[in-house]
Amino acid sequence: MSTKTDLEKPPASTAEMNGADILVESLIREGVTDIFAYPGGASMEMHQSLAKAKDRIRTILPRHEQGGSFAAEGYARASGRPGVCMATSGPGATNLMTAIADAYMDSTPIVCITGQVYSKFIGKAAFQETDFFGMTLPVVKHSYLVMDINDLAYTVKEAFKVATSGRPGPVVIDIPKDVQQNKIVPDWPGEIVLRDSKMPSFASDKDLTNILHLVEEAKRPMVYYGGGIVSAEAYTELRAFIEKTGVPCSSTLMGVGAFPETHELSTKWFGMHGSAYGNLAVHNCDLLLAFGVRFDDRITGDVSKFAPQAEIVHLDVDASEHNKNKIVHHPIVGEIRQALGRMVELTAQIDFKKPDLSAWVDQINAWKKEFPFSYEDSPHILGQEAIRVLHELTDGEAIITTGVGQHQMWAAQYYDFAYPRHHISSLGLGSMGYGYPSALGAKVACPDKQVVDIDGDGSFVMNVQELATAKIEKIAAKALILNNQHLGMVMQWEDRFYDSVRGNTILGDENNIGSPENLDGLYPNYVEIANGFGLPARRVHKRSELRDAIQEMLDSDEAFVLDVITPYSEHVLPMIPAGKSVDQMIVK
Repeated sequence: MSTKTDLEKPPASTAEMNGADILVESLIREGVTDIFAYPGGASMEMHQSLAKAKDRIRTILPRHEQGGSFAAEGYARASGRPGVCMATSGPGATNLMTAIADAYMDSTPIVCITGQVYSKFIGKAAFQETDFFGMTLPVVKHSYLVMDINDLAYTVKEAFKVATSGRPGPVVIDIPKDVQQNKIVPDWPGEIVLRDSKMPSFASDKDLTNILHLVEEAKRPMVYYGGGIVSAEAYTELRAFIEKTGVPCSSTLMGVGAFPETHELSTKWFGMHGSAYGNLAVHNCDLLLAFGVRFDDRITGDVSKFAPQAEIVHLDVDASEHNKNKIVHHPIVGEIRQALGRMVELTAQIDFKKPDLSAWVDQINAWKKEFPFSYEDSPHILGQEAIRVLHELTDGEAIITTGVGQHQMWAAQYYDFAYPRHHISSLGLGSMGYGYPSALGAKVACPDKQVVDIDGDGSFVMNVQELATAKIEKIAAKALILNNQHLGMVMQWEDRFYDSVRGNTILGDENNIGSPENLDGLYPNYVEIANGFGLPARRVHKRSELRDAIQEMLDSDEAFVLDVITPYSEHVLPMIPAGKSVDQMIVK
């Protein structure tokens, strides 16, 4: 689903087309090869057009609109190309809302197309009418309500431009049914220039040279990078900058994989449940180079105590992020890939003197030895162990998606990511139910790669119906469920801050919760559920069976559900309590 950039205006058509056909042709012209779409009365015309174009564009039928929109996100996150989903009006459209908000928070480019009631009924509380244009405005880059068929082709092209330009994000196109049915001879647009567009903007050599001088003078510098590196595909430039300057680095969860976590200068990721050594390094640095990040609360904790000794540089393409959460010393607007690449070039032009950071690196390595990610030995399968085994058996090369909860944090802690776009998770919004649908989208985008959803039993069941999509569409995305019969992360907070009072966090039979070897109270039975959808599955609760079970899952030629029974008493550590600082980090 790539957006063409150097497009000459094509010759005008001579045949009439209805709006639905114009839409589909416009998608194809934007390079769309896959769309996740659920039909309904207000979108039937568009599905008819998709059916006629099935040799040129694949329509994947999710079993819930939320599943389709999460799949579009997974597609976009894995490929870097915009994901596309479609739903009917009313409840079909509103079922997309969570994914739209999720994509907005995580800067994911998706184009959401919705059918709308006939134009003459808009505003009259017609059957399945909602003001989807209005309700999406706070969580999109742009929303369109296409009232004139003559605007449709241009709108689609502009929507893709908006979704992928600058800081990526979601765009909505709402199309009334009569606009889909009307006919015109289409006039296909050429290249779109966005109104008042100032993109891309490049940081000045003066600002970039100043950053290099700050690095030369620093004793304890750190690079803090995030999802902006992934969106801009600035991986090569980031690595070149880090290796040229020798500055250690730590990422946000959105940035995981943009720099190899196995590299000697990496401290993996930091924040609430990030590495203790990464948190300590950022807390004690004297220069913080923030690249493509937004200083969100899960990173900063008490923002007034975040990196208290550091002079802070914030380089980002979105000027609205500057000084929004953290006041910085050097806010610089610029396209991150160009800026990093240019700084590497400037090191030669200004005779850059690489600082001696050996003492600082030695200190970070000492923290790594003192505070590694670790867990105590157990007679039962722990989620951390399951992820380490998965990492070993996949050679660290699988695309990993997750739901939201303890399993999400363990996945990022114990699966060492060496490649970009291999860690896909709902991070800004924290949407349970995200894991498996996004795995479907990632697998469609990258059919030759192993894709595994590491999920929790609470999160997985929220979109379990998408196993039907996997079966019928032959999408071999795997699911590894860490099943502790609880809403694990909420339960952890109950244990830490609410005297272990259970406020509706037990998912199984409360009278049978106990040892992972007691399987009588384990509901639902995910093996039977998967089998009911026609898919293979296995349940495992003995450590001796874990490796063989994971290998069986990986070897499956179709989607596979592996239900791994784990104890509910395990906590995700380290942990910086909400609103606290590194000084109050819990490490055991």
